[in-house]
Amino acid sequence: MQRYFLEDKASVNNQLAITGEDAKHIAKVMRQSVGDQLIAVVSGKAHLAEITEIATDVQIRLIEEFEDRSELPKKVTIACGLPKGDKLELITQKATELGMSALLPYSAERSIVKWDSAKSAKKIERLKKIAKEAAEQSHRSRIPDIHKVHSFKELVNAVKDYDAVIVAYEEEAKKGGGKRFAEILESLYDKDSILLVFGPEGGISEAEASVLKEAGALFTALGPRILRTETAPLYALSAISYEFE
Repeated sequence: MQRYFLEDKASVNNQLAITGEDAKHIAKVMRQSVGDQLIAVVSGKAHLAEITEIATDVQIRLIEEFEDRSELPKKVTIACGLPKGDKLELITQKATELGMSALLPYSAERSIVKWDSAKSAKKIERLKKIAKEAAEQSHRSRIPDIHKVHSFKELVNAVKDYDAVIVAYEEEAKKGGGKRFAEILESLYDKDSILLVFGPEGGISEAEASVLKEAGALFTALGPRILRTETAPLYALSAISYEFE
């Protein structure tokens, strides 16, 4: 059953309108009719709904609320150093499926690509669309937030907003140092919000690592192998799901 996210709140009689591309999708792609049912997510809560009218917009009536079991018990924000190509799109899609709460892209010292203001706005909108579609496909109850591109300084300033900050640092894997990720996860049962920081293709620089350590971040190696920048966040989210779900 198709799932759609609505920003509106239900009216007194539980009637709502689905507009824009979602309305076109229902009428033209799914070819649904009056009386057909779908899942509408309103204010983070999923409802069984019935179509009552199809015109420019699709009118629906909420029937009953579902119990939410699709969200990770922890609010996990993925901070990614800007990677090359479409890797950030892949991370957004798959991390959304795995329960990511938010994506925070940042310009790292070793990021090869640079986003100017015009390019950044367009790419962020693209990532938001990917996150929405992935949230619908994976039956999430909320769409991950996609933050603007941060400078490294802005990323460090954001550290204080989280209960725990974990940095995946490949140098720890090379020398066998740092805490095992499993050990760090065991210490997070009383934490609600978690920021996971990953570098771009060249990894996090020594200078960046030093600043993050001073800010209170924990450092870990994600196993003995060196993971690609698009693989590491998915590994970490999978481990979090295993530990807490």
